[in-house]
Amino acid sequence: MSIEVGSKVQGKVTGITNFGAFVELPDGKTGLVHISEVADNYVKDINEHLKVGDEVEVKVMNVEADGKIGLSIRKAKPQVERPERPERPDRPERSQRPRRDNNRSNDRNDRHQPKENFEQKMARFLKDSDERLSTLKRATESKRGGRGARRG
Repeated sequence: MSIEVGSKVQGKVTGITNFGAFVELPDGKTGLVHISEVADNYVKDINEHLKVGDEVEVKVMNVEADGKIGLSIRKAKPQVERPERPERPDRPERSQRPRRDNNRSNDRNDRHQPKENFEQKMARFLKDSDERLSTLKRATESKRGGRGARRG
């Protein structure tokens, strides 16, 4: 019997680790059930759910090229119907939503100001950037103790 992805098979737990359980399949191959695939709820300690020697039904999730087999106990069980989620309320159309203020300064938000061309924008950016750098440099030098405390 070959192991095919999606098939359900019976297996025997042969080992338990902190990250999952090893299950021996009917053809002698061993696969791993990751701790997240043991039960539908959160599993803190796998030993509360499985013991070495337990017979379990598993679903084959993947078969790697190097022979590793990924298994799932929770997906082998029939799926319990979930209660339907309530319908989400409709969102208003984009044009009907209130506009957000983008936290821009007043001079940039002024609609009566003529459009800036690229050179003007670049000049303003460089000026702002230089001011910020000089402020940072002053703050950093004052923390170091001024110009005399520089290392050589």
